[in-house]
Amino acid sequence: MVIALMAVCANFPYFTESLFGFFRLKHGPKSPLVRILELIVLYFLVLGVAYAIESSIGNAFPQAWQFYAVTVCLYLVLGFPGFVHRYLRRRAS
Repeated sequence: MVIALMAVCANFPYFTESLFGFFRLKHGPKSPLVRILELIVLYFLVLGVAYAIESSIGNAFPQAWQFYAVTVCLYLVLGFPGFVHRYLRRRAS
């Protein structure tokens, strides 16, 4: 369930032009910097949900830096389809 949520959150910034899906930006389409900031915020949101799920089951285990390095890499890999859709796919004109 957490990995599916991670995949949705990692692709979300690439498929919408509004900030977090709620706030329309007045200056046009989102810049890549805004998308990166959105990815970072959504990553921490997923970590919070995963921590809450782990805490509700039992004791939450302390994590070292290796855990966060792996989850960031997994998050970026899961977001690759959205990146390809937004920036690498050719549009038919």
